Amino acid sequence: MEKLKGTGVALITPFKEDLSLDIDALHRIVDYCIEGGVDYLVVLGTTGETATLTKAEKQTIIDTVTIANAGRLPLVVGIGGNNTAAVIDDLQSLDLTNFDAVLSVSPYYNRPTQEGIFRHFEAIANVSPKPIILYNVPGRTGSNMLPDTVVRLATEVENIVGIKEAAGSLLQVHELLKKCPKDFLIISGDDATALPTVLAGGSGVISVLGQGLPAEFSEMIRAGLDRDVDVAYQNHYALLEGMDLIFREGNPAGIKALFEALNLSYASVRLPLVEATPTLKKQITNFIKPFVKVGV
Repeated sequence: MEKLKGTGVALITPFKEDLSLDIDALHRIVDYCIEGGVDYLVVLGTTGETATLTKAEKQTIIDTVTIANAGRLPLVVGIGGNNTAAVIDDLQSLDLTNFDAVLSVSPYYNRPTQEGIFRHFEAIANVSPKPIILYNVPGRTGSNMLPDTVVRLATEVENIVGIKEAAGSLLQVHELLKKCPKDFLIISGDDATALPTVLAGGSGVISVLGQGLPAEFSEMIRAGLDRDVDVAYQNHYALLEGMDLIFREGNPAGIKALFEALNLSYASVRLPLVEATPTLKKQITNFIKPFVKVGV
């Protein structure tokens, strides 16, 4: 899966002020990311507020991104959940023709054992028409998919090709890199650990900030993959404040505030999330001024 190395971005779902889908804004954001040099697009992830979308809205987003992308970049779609049978139904009912892989989160809330996590992913991988990328994010799911479980899935289930690792532990990343097959994608799921993950041997990142500052973030990851450490860390430290700011009041409130500052979309989010405060919006606007023209 060479095509899924480098900088992937977890696209927001832009809403109008009345909280309906903003299709025009989604087209603008896709173009902005592609022109900025990202390597692939991820739709219907956590950043896309998938939990608040109807099935019809999800299909509209899939169709919109597919049209806007026009075959320019590889596409990944988020299909996951804590009901294995429902995930299987989605994998079998959605048209995934234009997608290169499925990103599937570890079951949340139920807090299954490691064996339960293994069997869940084994079951969905066996029916998926596309390769599966695991997604480990203990801060949201309530359970950590341990490296030994990932290694077992990577070696025993043919259709599982990588993991988006967002446990926030570089030690866990290092263990995955040490134990997983060499062609298994180890993808950072945290912007702040993206460069360290790449320099340790990882495949890249699925980023949130990367969609707001695609040129700078992509340059950082490319430099890391090329082992141009000085350039990579120069970008890393320039972006570090933004990595903190966009998550300060929750995701995607922060990145949506950034897009509002760029005049690409509204900062609107759906309950139970709330829009970024004026204070945070001002901080984000000030942060991006050296990188881009604001409000044009």
